[in-house]
Amino acid sequence: LCNDEESKIKDISQIISTDTSLSAKVMSMVSSSNYELSQKVPDIDKALIILGKNAIKNIVISSSGTQIFIKEKNDSVFGLKVFWRHSLMCAILSKLIAKKILYASPDEAFLAGLLHDIGKLVLWTNFPRKDADILTSSKYEQDLIVAGGASHCTKHCEVGARLIKRWNLQSFMTDAVFYHHESLDRIKDASPLVKIIYVGNVLCPETNKEMADKFGIAKNIFGFELSELEAITLQAEEEVNQIAQSLDIDIDTIDGSGSAVSEKDYKKQECLVKEVKDIALLQGTLQNLLGAHDEDSILKVVHQGLDILFDIKHVLIFLYESERNILLGKNVSANKQYNLINEVRIPLQKGKSLLAKSLLQGNPLDSFSDSVKDDPTIVDEQLIRLVEKDGILCLPMAAYKQYLGVIVLGLEEVRYSNLSEVKKRLLMFTKQVALALHANYVRQSKVKVIEPVCPSTTSTIARKVAHDVNTPLSIIKNYLAVLRGRLPEDESFQEKIRIINDEINGVSVLMRELFDSSKPETQSNNPLDLNSLLSNQIRIFQESLMLGPNINTHLKLEPSLPMVLADKNKMKQIFSNLIMNAVEAMPRGGNLYISTRYVSNYSDAEMKSSADSTQGHLQISIRDDGPGIVDTVKSRLFEPNVTSKGVGHAGIGLSTVYSNVKELKGTIACENDDKIGASFKIVFPITQDQQS
Repeated sequence: LCNDEESKIKDISQIISTDTSLSAKVMSMVSSSNYELSQKVPDIDKALIILGKNAIKNIVISSSGTQIFIKEKNDSVFGLKVFWRHSLMCAILSKLIAKKILYASPDEAFLAGLLHDIGKLVLWTNFPRKDADILTSSKYEQDLIVAGGASHCTKHCEVGARLIKRWNLQSFMTDAVFYHHESLDRIKDASPLVKIIYVGNVLCPETNKEMADKFGIAKNIFGFELSELEAITLQAEEEVNQIAQSLDIDIDTIDGSGSAVSEKDYKKQECLVKEVKDIALLQGTLQNLLGAHDEDSILKVVHQGLDILFDIKHVLIFLYESERNILLGKNVSANKQYNLINEVRIPLQKGKSLLAKSLLQGNPLDSFSDSVKDDPTIVDEQLIRLVEKDGILCLPMAAYKQYLGVIVLGLEEVRYSNLSEVKKRLLMFTKQVALALHANYVRQSKVKVIEPVCPSTTSTIARKVAHDVNTPLSIIKNYLAVLRGRLPEDESFQEKIRIINDEINGVSVLMRELFDSSKPETQSNNPLDLNSLLSNQIRIFQESLMLGPNINTHLKLEPSLPMVLADKNKMKQIFSNLIMNAVEAMPRGGNLYISTRYVSNYSDAEMKSSADSTQGHLQISIRDDGPGIVDTVKSRLFEPNVTSKGVGHAGIGLSTVYSNVKELKGTIACENDDKIGASFKIVFPITQDQQS
């Protein structure tokens, strides 16, 4: 699912939510200091949205690898099927109970139920065989207490609770895990979530109690009637069985063999081992692809990778040229005979050649099938003769819905028939090549200068836009006023509405300036706390997800920074544009560094000519570790209508920043380095009045 561009987070969530270990890893990662979330994330759906597909894929791969090593380390088979069934059953029961008693967050109850026995997994995988043997021999919860003593239950409860406490979930989930084996008398006075998980665990089939006793406990705590409890347990049983069926997992009833491992299970385990090994093999070649600095280097890695990983030596590569809509042959291998393909042009629009069909359809195609054998095109026959093999296999390369080319493999027919075992890995390799080529094209894209529009036309359009936008902005502000009155007097709610109001006011000011562009501009300068302004801007970017989870923000703000006289809206424009540029420069993630400091005697020669060093200055630095700015752009960086971002970008962001900085009597400079990305330094003078 993670490799499928069309899949949705919800689809992935449905699988992750059935696995205790994966859910634990997801919650652990999303609660780490890297994300610094201001609100709690008590369910898997929200956690996955924050992490994104790439992080999820890495979690799953690492978990699969861990599972393989655990299998090798432990000969005894901890009853993973029973554990899985019990954890999922408790989760579903807890969610149904939460809904029944109108608990505020049923998803939180589900996650707590899923993780209530996470301590058992920790003990099994990390501690001596004694713990694993006790867990293995205990089919029922009661058996566990007898086998290891009551202290063993306390141990796995405590271990699980300690693990969850480290995630800082702002939830009673830690307590729910810690107390789920407590006595009934103590549970009666606990918080709702603790009671829910306790009852959810009791109602599971694995809890060795008579059904009448289980229902008695549930009635004692929540007052449920017998008919209600029967309906809840029946629904939970059905859901667990449906999930098991959808995931193709065979689970036995508690009276059956339970933890028995079938031949089907072993085959699945072997497939998992093979998948993980295949992925591991690709990692080295993937690093080489990412490190390749140009197209030729990438294509050489392709030849080497196919030779080393798949023992395929006869490779032709055709790249897509959009201007002429053709596939253009390009040979970078040591085989000089293949230089002939440099003269081959294959039109894509007709789609008759096997190569063209493969790229247009987005599927691998071969010359071995009967339909192609009967009616090959001349160019296909030429390529087969060139590689001196029985036939060819065409692998299409596309990324972000853009054609990139086709890899053509020359194969013997007997080799092709045995290729099915590595076909999936071959397609993964091809996809990584396509991504590397796409990234290279983006890097090498030339600067585009947008044609300026006639000033009179611009003025007319600006006035119309400003007029039309102000009406919906006023409506939004009115609705916010109504909403503020209806929401609870909670500081977090009211603060968020205040932030939205401030942003709307900022837009209104911009629209007014646009409408009154013909009038002389009056600047409203007031004392500003730049540290507070920057912190708020970062918070807005994070909470609106404009700063994705793959961007790590590092704030280093000098505490004793003096105030500066400036226009707040213009300053926000400066910071917003520079932060957004930094984010767009790191599409695959990276680090954003923002710092402020007070300089009493500024000595930088680049700034000195326009800054009075005797009064002191404020310096703001905004740096990313993206690819940096190409020289052709850097020489005209602050000119209007200059951009390297392609269609959809007006090329006025940095010119606006430059204009605002100058109006505020400041200076701005850009430092560029291929290793550390782009760094913008802004300096504002502090007047004597401000310092006093």
